[in-house]
Amino acid sequence: MKARAHETGPGADPLLVVEDLSVMFSRPGQESFTAVDGVGFEVRPGEVVGLVGESGCGKSVTSLAIMGLLPRRGTRVGGRAVFDGVDLLSLSDRELRDRRGADVAMIFQDPLSSLNPVVPLGVQVAEVIQRHRRTSRSQATRRAQEMLARVGIPDPARRMHEYPHQISGGMRQRVLIAIALACEPRLLIADEPTTALDVTIQAQILALLKELVVGSGTSLIMITHDLGVVAGLCDTVNVLYGGRIVERADRYSLFDAPRHPYTGGLLESVPALGDEAARLRPIPGSVADNIPWSEGCAFAPRCRAATDLCFREGPAWSAGGERRWRCHHPLPDPITAAKEPTP
Repeated sequence: MKARAHETGPGADPLLVVEDLSVMFSRPGQESFTAVDGVGFEVRPGEVVGLVGESGCGKSVTSLAIMGLLPRRGTRVGGRAVFDGVDLLSLSDRELRDRRGADVAMIFQDPLSSLNPVVPLGVQVAEVIQRHRRTSRSQATRRAQEMLARVGIPDPARRMHEYPHQISGGMRQRVLIAIALACEPRLLIADEPTTALDVTIQAQILALLKELVVGSGTSLIMITHDLGVVAGLCDTVNVLYGGRIVERADRYSLFDAPRHPYTGGLLESVPALGDEAARLRPIPGSVADNIPWSEGCAFAPRCRAATDLCFREGPAWSAGGERRWRCHHPLPDPITAAKEPTP
């Protein structure tokens, strides 16, 4: 196991600091589109940080920008993503390739399209090890087989010679995790790794990720729209909407007392087990029903509490602390409300 140079825990120095990250896409003859608008967060060693929101809110684009995997043409990326003192956004393609897989790795959403269909699984794991560890082919092959066994793939010696189409979706996702962890990176980004899997396999993959993070001290950014995943895995949660973070909290505070109406809407959209009479309250409209942050609150067209102020002025962050939100009319704090005298 690679030695960890940084201490872990809430008081440790951040391993990754994302500051004012923005991503704009443009095409000839069309208006530019801002997918990520001033996103900032920190990840400490051994911490699991969640990026949560509906599809289209900017979660995956944020991760691809950090990894340097967005297309150069028609894309403008701004801000900083400082990993261990080095701004990843300022590195050349060659310098990024040296870091990807070795220091920072990513598990993609669709394992079938992420794996090479004409290359055996063992070769795909081993080539990452050869590239970053400078080992011989035989050493890399042994290490690849060990990684397949580590992520729970039965009979790894036989699976080494099989192709992606010969194994199940859950197994393919495990292979992607093996590739991502082969060189023991210090930061792992998981982009909705359980989306296409059934509930049982989802639970197995999440348990595996949690075990690997706890066992190695690896930091994890979990990108998901599944609040159940957040509740069981994340330490800190960032809720995104319209390309911005609208609420940040530890998972306990977020579930106990959401302050942003969007966060509250997400929680109200989750079915309650054992309460068949309870009706879901979906968020009105769709993620496309928004306004630019420069003109007001992007969530205002879908918010039940919106006023004229929300449509003419973008909300600023609430004051101080790790528990923050961006809203003119936040949901009430139940602790504060309980202390107020009854009229």
